[in-house]
Formats: sequence, structure tokens, C-alpha cells
Amino acid sequence: MPLVRVLEADGTYAPSPAADEYLPLIDALTDAELEQFYRDMVVIRAIDTQATNLQRQGQLALWPPSRGQEAAQVGSAHAARRQDTIFPSYREHVVTRIRGVDPVDIIKLMRGTSHGGWDPTDPKNGNTRIYTLVLGSQTLHAAGYGMGLAFDGKTGSGDPERDEAVVVYYGDGASSQGDVHEAMVFAASYDAPVLFFLQNNHWAISVPVETQSRVPLAGRSAGYGIPSVRLDGNDVLASYAVSRALLDQARAGLGPRAIEAVTYRMGAHTTSDDPTKYRGSDEEQSWAQRDPIARMRAFLQNRGAGASFFDEVETEAADAAEDLRARTLTLTAPTHETMFQNVYTDPHPLMDEQRAWLANYEASFEGGQQ
Repeated sequence: MPLVRVLEADGTYAPSPAADEYLPLIDALTDAELEQFYRDMVVIRAIDTQATNLQRQGQLALWPPSRGQEAAQVGSAHAARRQDTIFPSYREHVVTRIRGVDPVDIIKLMRGTSHGGWDPTDPKNGNTRIYTLVLGSQTLHAAGYGMGLAFDGKTGSGDPERDEAVVVYYGDGASSQGDVHEAMVFAASYDAPVLFFLQNNHWAISVPVETQSRVPLAGRSAGYGIPSVRLDGNDVLASYAVSRALLDQARAGLGPRAIEAVTYRMGAHTTSDDPTKYRGSDEEQSWAQRDPIARMRAFLQNRGAGASFFDEVETEAADAAEDLRARTLTLTAPTHETMFQNVYTDPHPLMDEQRAWLANYEASFEGGQQ
């Protein structure tokens, strides 16, 4: 399956033959939009590094780094329209930030001070569902939601400002889960407007992608009759253009679409993982030469972006990281009341009963009673 690439590893604009049909979408991007792609990647890497440090210092229970996967995420996130719904996995930090989620809400989840992180129904969070650590289950959620959009006539009208679509993110390891394949069966059968966005970062914790599949992972979705594209996941322009095109097709009522973004997890799977146990430094160094941020920086420099712009971005990134640290250290433990919130969409008598029971139980210890 041909690979869609627009930028070479050194930032040279050299589209592959498979990229030709997507170039008009890239040509339409303004300098401000291109610079925003770079800004988002740099800022999230600084936030990601800070969060990793916070976990190492005992401030978080866990952190899943996203270093190296910024281009795949930034391009696809900007390709989605505001009315679209996003179903992340647990590593899409910059996707959620672009959609409006406060990064500290992710911190709350990983620190254990929140049961979900953020309210997906709050408009400020940009139709972004909460993280899912159970591998692949979010693809079923996305397929079901997309089917609902089709049933409700919210897609296929021809109005790009009204029609809706769904983007669901998952990894190469999750692509071996049965949930993912079931989701594709239903999405394909019901023409659900879902973009399955697979980030192939080459490692399902310690299992290499070569062990998981004998063919490119895009072939799995294609096997269900879903048009699928394989792209260079370290090329933010390729990620944006292909995602934009496929989302427009899905939104127009043409059914689900799929992307395999070939990228690399430059850090650990999570902060509980030690990648030196299963992969070598030569491989890591090879992928470091294809760093998505360095690639986009070189491209912008070739277009005339000056030192002042890059200095401004570095300052913004440092400020964002420091803000994350400062606010993390002020987080407090949740009250008991929070466990009864957002369990059901509407008030529920079972929650009222359990809340009252807990209140009476706690009251029984007042005054020194045991």
C-alpha cells in the first residue's frame, strides 16, 4: 500500500506520488495555520515532558508519553470540524488540547483526583470523549455513535457545516483487539461516518508490529471494505490533508474511512515501562532522525519563518509546562460526593440511595463512635 508523504525527513517539500490528490488541501493552508501546527507540536511536547517528570517525582500515578507522535495527532485534530466528535484512547494529549480540553484535566485522571478527567458534554471540551484505557473499546463507542448520527440524519446532507463525523484513535496493539474488528464490521455495515485513525507507533508495549501483522495494518480495515490510506505519521501535512479528505467523505454519507499513520513512540509505553528491555538504541536513533517537530521546523524555515517566531513558540511551551506543574501541585483529593456524579446522564434513585447510605455511615463515626 503506497505511503502518503509530503515532507521528507529533512523538511524538504517533496510529495510522494500517493500524495498528489491531497495537495490542494495543503496549498490552501495559510502561513498562520502552518505555524499553528508547529506551535501545537512544540507546546504539547513540553507539557508531555513536564508530566513525565511529575510522575517520576511522585505527583502522578502514571503518564503515557506521546513524544514522537505529535504530527499524526496535530494534523488529524485540525482536520476535524468543530461539530465532529472525538474518541481518544489515552495518549492523544494534543488532540484533546486542540479541541479545548484543559491538560490539567488529563493530569487529574492520572493523579487519581478525577473519575473521568473532564465532562464530554461541556461545550468547551469540543465534543471530546474521555480517555479509555481499556484497549480498543473506544472504537465500539465511536462506531455506535456514528451509527446514531446516520440514523438521526446528521450526516450525508451535503452541508459541511452541519453534517457530523467521528474520529476514533487507537494504536497498533489495539488493532489486534476483537473490539476494533467488531467496530469496523458495524461501521461498514451501517455506513457510519467514522474515521478510524490508527497510530502505528511500532510497539504494543514490548511486542513489535511485525509480530502482530504480516501485512500493513491499513489492510485490516480495508478487509472490511473500508477505504484505507497509509501515511507518514511524522509528517503533519500528510496527516492533516488525508484526515481532512477522508472526514469530508465520511461526513458526506460515503461510510467509514481508515488511516494508518506510521509513526514511532520515542519514549516509554507509559512511565511504568522500560523500553530498553525490548528495543535497541540504533532503532531509536534512526527514528530520531525523522522527528516530526524538527521536520516541520525545517520546512517553516525554508518558507521564511524567522528566529523570533521560533523563540516565541519556545517561550510559550515553557510557560505552558510551568503552568501545568504549578496547577498540578495545587490539586486536592476529591470528595466522596464526586463518585455519584456523572454515573447516569439524569438523576437516578440508585445514586440517591447510595449517597444517603454513605452519609449515614460516615455520620455513625461522629463523636468518637466506632
